[in-house]
Amino acid sequence: MKRILAAGLVLAGLTAPLAAEEIKELNFGIISTESSAGLAKSFDPMLKDLEKAVGIPVKAYFAQDYAGVIEGMRFKKVDLAWFGNKSAMEAVDRAEGEVFVQTTKPDGTKGYYSLIIANADNNNVNTLKDVIDCSKGLNFGNGDPNSTSGNLVPSYYVFALNKVDPNKCFKRVVVSNHEGNALAVANKQVDIATNNTESMDRLKQLRPDDAAKIKEVWRSPLIPSDPLVWRSDLPADLKAKIYTFFLTYGRLGSDAEVERQRAVLAKTSDGWGVFVPSSNAQLYPIRQLALFKDRLKIEADTKLSADEKAKKLEAIDAQLASLDEQMKKTPAM
Repeated sequence: MKRILAAGLVLAGLTAPLAAEEIKELNFGIISTESSAGLAKSFDPMLKDLEKAVGIPVKAYFAQDYAGVIEGMRFKKVDLAWFGNKSAMEAVDRAEGEVFVQTTKPDGTKGYYSLIIANADNNNVNTLKDVIDCSKGLNFGNGDPNSTSGNLVPSYYVFALNKVDPNKCFKRVVVSNHEGNALAVANKQVDIATNNTESMDRLKQLRPDDAAKIKEVWRSPLIPSDPLVWRSDLPADLKAKIYTFFLTYGRLGSDAEVERQRAVLAKTSDGWGVFVPSSNAQLYPIRQLALFKDRLKIEADTKLSADEKAKKLEAIDAQLASLDEQMKKTPAM
């Protein structure tokens, strides 16, 4: 445990003092994967423990969509937050955020899967081939534009690779969070929708009757588990307290206290295990995916001249090459 903390403190740049404004309250941003009421109940016990550890009030911060939490961090209304990888990438690029730890599952695994789901009674959709068959006139529930599993991953693997434009292929496209999309499928309001294995596990716990009405018709490659991101300009001593809390939570203390904390984690979001050190390097595969998606879009753009297309593709290839070099130099987490 001491080695994990020491290595993580160096990784997070906490060994050097920082001058920053005094923080009297921490706002913890929570992305809108479901209703705010459900998420508040889920996160409240852990945030109360964080409050005790850092010695200042910790408040949950909700917004209507992922962009609201990103913008909250940009304008210093959010100090640290739970993000998906795509929204974390936006927070790093647009809001001076910094990944510092990664969530895990109770069994220690560090990943999950994006899904395309359909109603269990829908015999018209059973495979990926059915999903991208534009002649079926399906109604599609897409995810938040800043969602990794709800938007970025399926937009590349399901649609871009198969040269399908959802806005042209489907009869109707609606956008919602994971819970909203799942319930829309269960209630036959849409034919198919994006989702992920974590949200489906949570739905099975909270609304088993609705979960039973849903079937999986496509599953993505493994996606890295969600990161926690803090404002890079937080005071170093406060960062150290926050970091120590998350890296020791569910690990250190009496047997009874460790058991209590792990029980809290198991009921947070879709069910978490202990946290592990991380950094912005966690986002490299997501950056690759976003660039690959853009590359395919440019290749298929018939409005670009040959020279324009070549220049744009060259620029993306240069970014991909640079990213590849960075990944080679980054030690495994």
